[in-house]
Amino acid sequence: MDCSDQLKSILKASGWSQEDLARRLGVSFVTLNAWVNARSKPRKKAAESIRLLYFEILGADSLDVAVLHEQKAKASQLQTTVDEIAGDQELLDVLTLHLTYNTNTIEGSTMTLADTKDVLFKHKVLTNRTQVEQAEARNHQAALLWLLEQLQAKDFIITESTVKELHLRLMNGIISDAGQYRQHSVRIMGANVTIANYLKIPALMGQLVMNIGQVPKDPIEALSLTHATFEKIHPFSDGNGRVGRLLMLAQALKVNLTPPLVAKERKYAYYKYLELAQMKDNFLPLELFIVESIIATNQLLFG
Repeated sequence: MDCSDQLKSILKASGWSQEDLARRLGVSFVTLNAWVNARSKPRKKAAESIRLLYFEILGADSLDVAVLHEQKAKASQLQTTVDEIAGDQELLDVLTLHLTYNTNTIEGSTMTLADTKDVLFKHKVLTNRTQVEQAEARNHQAALLWLLEQLQAKDFIITESTVKELHLRLMNGIISDAGQYRQHSVRIMGANVTIANYLKIPALMGQLVMNIGQVPKDPIEALSLTHATFEKIHPFSDGNGRVGRLLMLAQALKVNLTPPLVAKERKYAYYKYLELAQMKDNFLPLELFIVESIIATNQLLFG
């Protein structure tokens, strides 16, 4: 794949405009447009930057384990407590805004970051967005704030009740079975993963929360394993991705680790690594993705 094709793939997968991508690569719009349309070719250094960005957005096919260990060591030092976040309104608002915007956009919301800010903090009712999208944003804020409140209790543990309560708050008024495990078969559109039979969900979720409750030797490895497992169980009729990403936040904060924020631009890489973990028991790429997401959250919150 040449640079023009890589750039077109990045634009399609990320949702960026050419202006956005030009800024990301540190070049002018005119230069970027010429590369996209194959009127000129980038020099070696720029071509390497494009190649690396392509793998960041679309997902890589190979992994340097040494890089994983190096980045895990870096991410493990990025300590954050729930009290620090909940006690700082500015930090809390930044986390709420970006987590809500990114997680809902991954699931198909068309609301912009500015739209999300207006709905969450200015309590506006937007005429150019659907009522469902706006309800999803408000519900996610409520679910996140509830979860942070639970995490502040010293004896808090994640249980099946926690998971169902999260789902109820996220999907309240949006689907009829909010807070309840699905009672039917479903298939994830565009995915090759076979999800759990609905009759097995209670047993599988019981085992999963037991695993989450154990003190992890390697928190990032635990995040990767339990997130992939939860999404494969797919316990609810809808909203599983949003619940799963909030559970990752809870697991991270339980061990005072900065929570990973899955960026909407990296949706394709995220799904690719999830599928590798679920179908081939290859969790290392997902671990690296989570590490990179932790580092990105830390940069967003603390600069």
